[in-house]
Amino acid sequence: MKRRIYIVATIFIAIICNYLDRQLLSILKPEILEHFRIGDVEYAWIVNIFLICYAIMYPVSGILVDKFGPKKVLLGGIVVWSLACIGGGLSNTVWQFSICRGLLGLAEPTIFAGQIVAVTLWFERKKRATANSICQAGGSIGTVVAPLLIAWLSRYLPWQDVFMVAGAIGLVIAVFWCFIYKNPPAEVLALTVETESADSDEKKSAPAFSWGALWGTKSLWGCLLVRLISDPVWYFCCFWLPGFLRDMGQAQGLSHQETLDMIQYVGGIPFFIGAIGGVLAGFWSDSMVKRGMPSLKARKVMMVSLVVFAPLCMLTPLVSNAAGLSFDVRLYLIIGIFSLTAVMCLSWLYTIMVVIAESFPLKNVASVSGICCGAGAIGGTLFNLIVGYLMSTMGGMVFIIMGCLHIIASVCLIKLVHPETPKPSQIAK
Repeated sequence: MKRRIYIVATIFIAIICNYLDRQLLSILKPEILEHFRIGDVEYAWIVNIFLICYAIMYPVSGILVDKFGPKKVLLGGIVVWSLACIGGGLSNTVWQFSICRGLLGLAEPTIFAGQIVAVTLWFERKKRATANSICQAGGSIGTVVAPLLIAWLSRYLPWQDVFMVAGAIGLVIAVFWCFIYKNPPAEVLALTVETESADSDEKKSAPAFSWGALWGTKSLWGCLLVRLISDPVWYFCCFWLPGFLRDMGQAQGLSHQETLDMIQYVGGIPFFIGAIGGVLAGFWSDSMVKRGMPSLKARKVMMVSLVVFAPLCMLTPLVSNAAGLSFDVRLYLIIGIFSLTAVMCLSWLYTIMVVIAESFPLKNVASVSGICCGAGAIGGTLFNLIVGYLMSTMGGMVFIIMGCLHIIASVCLIKLVHPETPKPSQIAK
């Protein structure tokens, strides 16, 4: 059905917008600090306000999606984060601006809890991972597109207007979502939800777990640990890799501007390749389902297979300090290492949502997704607390740790995650 294509396309664009709005702050940091006459300490507090609200809202957004459905919650989330972005541009004081960033953090997780439910409702198992990967690839594409678009707009507009333009784009997407998303008809639900599970004899339309009973399931803890342990590798790619590459350039004698130009040309390569690889990995797991493999097993086989790339991170210090190689060779080898790392990270991030959808009753999917995404944000935050220290003292240790995290997470995935069906005493009233 064409509506499926439109739904995926709209979610994909909305997630790009999601990443665009959150990156406005970091890219336009000099202009914002000068306008409000603040320094790095105050800037850090603004960032922390967003992150705290973002982490707290993940599980809450899951509960909201399970209760009200993906259409209403996604619509509300897109509208609120767009208005928060516009409000940031209209802010006269740093406190007003900080409140708007907090509202942005509260609104943005709704799309990640809602999109997996929308995909689960509209796509059967043999197509679900591909559709979900395409939706979530919007985040990686947004990471690449945002610096280019924001830098271009800032040439012609003051930073306040850039915020308002980004917010206006979000409101347009909200209108599209309102008209495009519909609850799937019975014939679609017969293929996606009400069919027998390939991994158990229970139907996915089975009664849902109560909130308290969810925490007694092994699969919740398994998925939570997978995100808590593996997400920090992706957070490193997003927040530390560009700086690491610039430090390499400066050690080679490149000027400040030359290192900026270098990042502009090559810094987005891992994210772009990672997005493509993540979608292809989802297609691979779907193809295994089409050939008759149980769906949850197919997701696990794909995810564990890609962990072969994890130890490559450990080679980063050796490559960056290799005296016998030219700077360009060392640079592109590291870009290659982190491109493969990004493929692994994004394949896991995209597919763990499908694993959740195929392990829990439908009415619990958004809640479990929100809990696990929140755990991923906490894992990334905790890892970031030690990265700065390790990079300045034992830089090689950071890369050794990263090379092991997905291996540990694989054990949690294999041992703890399986289809869950509530017992009578665990059913939500």
